[in-house]
Amino acid sequence: MMGYLSVKQRITMNIETERIIIRSIQRGDEKAYAEMAKDGSLAEIGFDENFSDWAEDWINEAVALTEKDNPRADYIPCTIVLKTTGEVIGNVGCTYYEDTDRVGICYFAGTAYRRQGYVSEAVQEYISYFFDHYNEKEIIATIKDNNIPSWKTAEKCGFELTETKLYKDLDDDKEELYRFYTRRQKY
Repeated sequence: MMGYLSVKQRITMNIETERIIIRSIQRGDEKAYAEMAKDGSLAEIGFDENFSDWAEDWINEAVALTEKDNPRADYIPCTIVLKTTGEVIGNVGCTYYEDTDRVGICYFAGTAYRRQGYVSEAVQEYISYFFDHYNEKEIIATIKDNNIPSWKTAEKCGFELTETKLYKDLDDDKEELYRFYTRRQKY
C-alpha cells in the first residue's frame, strides 16, 4: 500500500508492507541511526562510532534533500520502521552518482535486523515507489565485492550484475573491487 502527500512542495512518502513501514526521513531518526552505528557496523556507509557527534547536521541535510525530492540532486534517504513496534531498523533510498550520471539505490539495517528479509522487502517496495514516482528508467547499485549480504540482497531484488571493477566511491580511501548492478523499469 503506497501513500503520497504533497503539501507546500513537501513530499511525504509512506509505504506499508506486512512487516515494515518505509517513510520519509524525519528529525529524530538520527538518534536510532547513531545507536546502530555504535557497534561499528555502519562504518562502511560513513556512519562511524562517532556519528552521534555530527548526527544533527546530517539529519538537517537529509531532511532538506528529502524535501527537494530530486534523485539527481544528491541523496534521498527513507527510514525503515518495524511495523509491530515502531522501531527504526534501517534506511533505504537513492543517491546520485555524478561520475556516471546515474541514480543508485542505497540501503542498510542495524545489526539486529539483518538476515531477516527486512532489507530485501524494503528494497523491493522502494524500487516500485522509485519507478512510479520519478522519471527514471533504471536504478543502479554499487556494492563492494566483499559485502556479500548486500550484493545478494540486490540480486534477490532483481538487480543484474553488469560489471565488476576497481572503483573509488566518495567515502573510500582507495580504489576497491566493486560489483555494479542495474535494475531497469519493467513495463
